[in-house]
This record gives sequence, C-alpha cells and structure tokens, in this order.
Amino acid sequence: MAIALALILAYLIGSLPTAYIVGRLRRGIDIREVGSRNMGAMNVIYQVGPADGVFVIFVDIVKGMMAVYIATLLDSSMIVPLVAGAMAVIGHSFPVFLGFRGGKGGATCIGVLAWIMPWGVPVYIAMLLTSMAATRFLTLSYSLALVCFPFVAWLIYGSGTLIIFSVGLLMLPAVKYLSRVKEMYSKAGSWRKVLFRSSFKERI
Repeated sequence: MAIALALILAYLIGSLPTAYIVGRLRRGIDIREVGSRNMGAMNVIYQVGPADGVFVIFVDIVKGMMAVYIATLLDSSMIVPLVAGAMAVIGHSFPVFLGFRGGKGGATCIGVLAWIMPWGVPVYIAMLLTSMAATRFLTLSYSLALVCFPFVAWLIYGSGTLIIFSVGLLMLPAVKYLSRVKEMYSKAGSWRKVLFRSSFKERI
C-alpha cells in the first residue's frame, strides 16, 4: 500500500501543469499552442516572460524533488524512490489533468537527479554555464548538462543502479525532444545554426 501510494503521489505531483497554469493566469494562453508548443519553462520565458519562466522551472524542479522525498518517507528501499522519480517525469510529460498532453520533463529530471545525487549539482551547474557561454542556447545547455549525472553516478557514487537509472530517466525527455530538434533543423537549414545562437533571445 505504501509503495502504491508513493508512486501514485509521484505521478500526480509530476502532473501539476505549472507552465500551463502560468500561461493561463498571466496571458490567457494555452502554452502548448504557442511558440515551441512545449509545456515547459523555456517556452514560458519566450511567450510569457523571464520571471514567469524562472518560476515555472523552479516549481518543476521541486516537483521532482518532492516526489522522491515523499517516496523515501513511505518506503525505506532504494528502488521505490527511483521509480517515484521516474513517475514524476512521466506525470509531467503525460499529465492526467490535461488529457496526457504535457511537456518534455527536463526540469523535473533535474529535480529528481539533484535530490538523489546532490554531488552532481555543482558539476551540472558548471556544465550548464560552460555550454551557455559557448552556444547561447538555453534549452540545449540545460539538456546537455544533464548528461553529467550518469558520470556522477559512476565516478562519485560508484553505483551501477544509479547509472542505469539516470540514463533511463534522461531517455524520457530525449525521445520527446526529437520532434523539436527536427523542426529546428528544417527551419535553420544547418546544424550550426541550430546549436549556436547569436544571443540568448534568438530562437528558431
């Protein structure tokens, strides 16, 4: 019963459609129908405002953390909190409150992995800032920085379970992002234009 409750709560927490709510309240828009049509913080930054986007990414990160934390309170094993983290990301991507049409889950992944492997946070931040300086592409930068967590699981935590979990978890937003990558390439005409921006405000 405790395990089932932990997983259901994790999914429901992940399903909280932060970006959708902010878009509706602040601009009266469905964030899934404008810009990149993604229910995520980056789309909120461009379509609603930077402060609103920062709020969304904060809440979406906290969603992942809360899901894992609550699971650890309900079950003392290692596996249940990991599965709960995955359920939170699934909830964000396929929210029950919006007909299972949600975002990609990148920020929620950050929350899950940061809570499970806190030593990975400074590594993640360093990679994020380096990538942003080189590409001026916010979405790409925070996505690439996530790749550090499987290596953190290997080199710092020495856990095969965490390596497999982090790789599997990151596949969820990666698969959903493929269609957006194809769209950007078709608009830009070259991978260089897709990967490198002239400013943080530029968007394809």
